[in-house]
Amino acid sequence: MNRRQALALAALLPLSRPTFAQGTFPDRPLRLIIPFTAGGSNDIVGRLIAEGMATRLGHPVVVENRGGAGGLIGNDVVAKAPADGYTMLLAGSGSFMISSLVQPRLPYDPVKDFAPVGFIGAAPNVITVNPSVPAQTLADLQRVARAASDPLRYGTPGVGTTGHALGAMIGVVLGVELDPVHYRGTGPALTDVLAGRLDILTNASAPLQPHIESGRLRALAIAGRTRSAALPNVPTSVEQGFPELDSATWYAILATAGTPADRIAILHRALNATLADPEVKRRLTENGVDEIAPSARPEDLAALLAEDRARWRRVVERAQLRVE
Repeated sequence: MNRRQALALAALLPLSRPTFAQGTFPDRPLRLIIPFTAGGSNDIVGRLIAEGMATRLGHPVVVENRGGAGGLIGNDVVAKAPADGYTMLLAGSGSFMISSLVQPRLPYDPVKDFAPVGFIGAAPNVITVNPSVPAQTLADLQRVARAASDPLRYGTPGVGTTGHALGAMIGVVLGVELDPVHYRGTGPALTDVLAGRLDILTNASAPLQPHIESGRLRALAIAGRTRSAALPNVPTSVEQGFPELDSATWYAILATAGTPADRIAILHRALNATLADPEVKRRLTENGVDEIAPSARPEDLAALLAEDRARWRRVVERAQLRVE
């Protein structure tokens, strides 16, 4: 094993608390900004990660929900925070990536104003409907939407989120008109689809799974190529003949640009040790995060973000997503 391989392996192994408490960082509580209201998949994943990192850093990691504007409000808090490592962001494919592609003006630079810490994993999105919608499959949904006198309504956690982009792509791929209804997070959208005020809701499975299991929501498809471990009986969009509906919600940790490299390294090791914990893995998998993939180095996350930006840019352009 060469030195580079040894360093990469060491980054993935759980370390004792004193290893993280190097020098004077951290010497007080940290905070993790979640750019959505409580109750959604981002909130569930973020709180698991905050708990695990706190144990390894020796200080609390306080969760702050800063919902609104599709994630921009929470992102901006971190972009403008002191570059000292005490403020982190739970970044996601929608709140961080897609929102930056559909908003005409951003209060921050999504590339220059953040420092990568590490990747967490990805959760395939599930396409659900209120049981009043007479559809069991995507083909059924296509038929129902084409026959409806008014466009079916789909909820989103906010403009520019993964739920917004996937909802729009469903309309494009099925060749039907759908009306988006935007909220400040998954929680309020979930409340309305359960009450029958919305027809469709797409999201990572974590907040939807209990309602799917109880029958208050009907799952039509996993938007991807492989079935979800959390919902193994739900067929994929690819199985149903709609391979273009391929969308997963990913999660990562970012800090403020300019944070010293030694502090980023401490946060990175604490994150990866958290993700290596069997109990954390189990709880993430239960909540739909099937692909747990810690970054060997913080800079590996930067490369992944650049690749994902190019992929989502194509989706945004095809679905013509724009914020007026």
